[in-house]
Amino acid sequence: MTVDLDDGLFQISEFQHVKPGKGGAFVRTTLRNVRTGAVIERTFRAGEKMERAVIDKREMQYLYADGSDLVFMDNETYEQLQVGRQQLGTAPDYLVEGEGAVLQMYGGEIIEIELPASVVLSVTETEPGIQGDRVSGARKAATMQTGLVVQVPLFIEMDERLKVDTRTGDYIERANG
Repeated sequence: MTVDLDDGLFQISEFQHVKPGKGGAFVRTTLRNVRTGAVIERTFRAGEKMERAVIDKREMQYLYADGSDLVFMDNETYEQLQVGRQQLGTAPDYLVEGEGAVLQMYGGEIIEIELPASVVLSVTETEPGIQGDRVSGARKAATMQTGLVVQVPLFIEMDERLKVDTRTGDYIERANG
């Protein structure tokens, strides 16, 4: 749930209802600022009212990069939307042209982008693997098509397609096809 408080727009990460033996009940919460990512803890009295923020989730398709902006197309209205790269955090590292994403909007402002748990990206640059070099657990850097640098096993070659975790940026496995 997202709430609009005086000091910003916050998403409730955790909450705990506490009813002490004496006095009124209260709710202890952990809140994450959706604009800055800062996490704060706050206590609310029972019955205290707060404004619930209405978040509009829109399915969009990433079309292309235009300078420092990314261009998305709304899947329902076919309207194009230009978004500054800095508004999306690390998401541009996982966006491939033609792929879908869900943009969360509050008013006209994009507050977050939902990505799948993993994406398939092509390796554009890495050192060649040497025959017989199969040291268990050894890694090398590989630059993906989006510019993201991922630590991969030594046997990975150029132009291979890899599955990458969007939450951590880690190599998962080779992708089929």
